[in-house]
Amino acid sequence: MPTGVPIRDIRDQLFDAAERVLRRDGPNALTSRAVTSEAGVAKGILHRHFADFDTFLASLVLARMELLDTRSQDLRASAGSGTVADNLTHALIAALDPDTLAIVSLVTSRHELLTRLRLTIPTGIPLLAETTRMIAAYLTAERGLGRIAFETDVDTLAVMLVGSAHLLAAERDDVPLDPDDLRDVLRTAIDSIIQDQPRRAALS
Repeated sequence: MPTGVPIRDIRDQLFDAAERVLRRDGPNALTSRAVTSEAGVAKGILHRHFADFDTFLASLVLARMELLDTRSQDLRASAGSGTVADNLTHALIAALDPDTLAIVSLVTSRHELLTRLRLTIPTGIPLLAETTRMIAAYLTAERGLGRIAFETDVDTLAVMLVGSAHLLAAERDDVPLDPDDLRDVLRTAIDSIIQDQPRRAALS
């Protein structure tokens, strides 16, 4: 690895390589040697920037969580525009892309990694829990705008929506969610809570 390469670039290169290995070969194939070979860098590079391999994997998960934070802000900003179903569809397809699902599988298959992540993520499955909070925050914003019924339990609804989307995504074998399939499921789930006036606007 040439000297002078920014640390952030090296980290991203290693993260991208890890995600490719995960998608192609699954969690059991993910080793430090597999990552550095996939990235095309010297074997010692990973351990030069991370204390150990579990630290690297935890950093990979946290980096994906940072991306979710950005998407959550964008989703909340979309409240009041478009349709609720379309906004949820776009957000869940982005949040539950094949890379994220591969990382979720990694977390649930490696007890040591999950234990380490519990220091910053005390409950829930990392990434799925953050996605659920993202959806709940968006639904709360839409409820405040009157686009969904005031009595809606947004936390419970968010769990249902993310769970349904996750089941759909998990069946697709590394293929992104189909927007039409997901939108149909979401519309069925939220139809009863869409307020009458916004619903007419959404269907026009």
